[in-house]
Amino acid sequence: MELVCPAGNLPALNTALEAGADAVYLGFRDQTNARAFPGLNFTEAEIATGLRTAHDLGRKVYIALNTYPETARLAHWQRAVDRAADLGANAIIAADMAVLDYAAKRHPGLPRHLSVQGSATTAPALRYMHERFGIARAVLPRVLSLVQVERVCAASPVPLEAFAFGSLCIMVEGRCQLSSYVTGASPNRHGVCSPAQFVRWEEHGDGGRSVRLNGVLIDRFDAEEPAGYPTVCKGRFDVGGEVFHALEEPTSLNTLPILPKLHAAGVVALKIEGRQRGAAYIGQVTTTWRRAIDRLLAAPQDWQCREEWMAALGRHAEGHQTTLGPYHRAWH
Repeated sequence: MELVCPAGNLPALNTALEAGADAVYLGFRDQTNARAFPGLNFTEAEIATGLRTAHDLGRKVYIALNTYPETARLAHWQRAVDRAADLGANAIIAADMAVLDYAAKRHPGLPRHLSVQGSATTAPALRYMHERFGIARAVLPRVLSLVQVERVCAASPVPLEAFAFGSLCIMVEGRCQLSSYVTGASPNRHGVCSPAQFVRWEEHGDGGRSVRLNGVLIDRFDAEEPAGYPTVCKGRFDVGGEVFHALEEPTSLNTLPILPKLHAAGVVALKIEGRQRGAAYIGQVTTTWRRAIDRLLAAPQDWQCREEWMAALGRHAEGHQTTLGPYHRAWH
């Protein structure tokens, strides 16, 4: 099983490789990728440096081009495909059919991975993307139960990658109507939930803080309360006089307890979410998953989910809590 880890900058890329990542995924410093935060992502020179480092170690680098261009801006995404091919990326991760079509025709030797944003949850959908655009791998959306993952793996014409750890999204993989409604900027087109230019923090006399998104109050934190990046879905709201996480509590997906089942199902790669996270997160999460995967491959019959692994991952989870999400869903 390939361990695919995030890199928002060169230090994070180096940390991931040192901690045992088989591959890293990253993006250009523009809206062609779904983590277009200010100060994040790579210049072409930085990608070239990262590629040399990874390839010297026998590892891979995937470039995410996973947003949806408007018609008038499609040429920008096409140039990004050209840049990825010229740099020598091991694959691109894309969702938009026009981007995949361009890559297949212009750079047939550049492997194409279907992004989770492509939302392919059935074997027929995967067959179509494989036959039409020659995808070499697909990333499964985080909406499938374990039984559904097993069934799709059994019928898929291409190898499948699944998310193993990181932030969850209650929308259809980034197609957030909440963020679009509040800011007018679509995460799928502009590459970021809660764009930084709309975020305003307010300090209070008691040491607490409030955060607004385009003027809308999203949350208020006490002086000692940790505050994550503000998104509408994970904010607290007054509903009927009660203030609580009305849509979703901050929590992280963690599939470590079902790692042997994902392996038995035929999942070929496990993806860690978090290109916006720091090197400490990258290092600890990658190290933990590396140990777990190696133990499983070495002695599958004796594998057990260790408490220290779960504790290490829990320290880097949103809200310091984790869930199996839809994986443990009983209905299909």
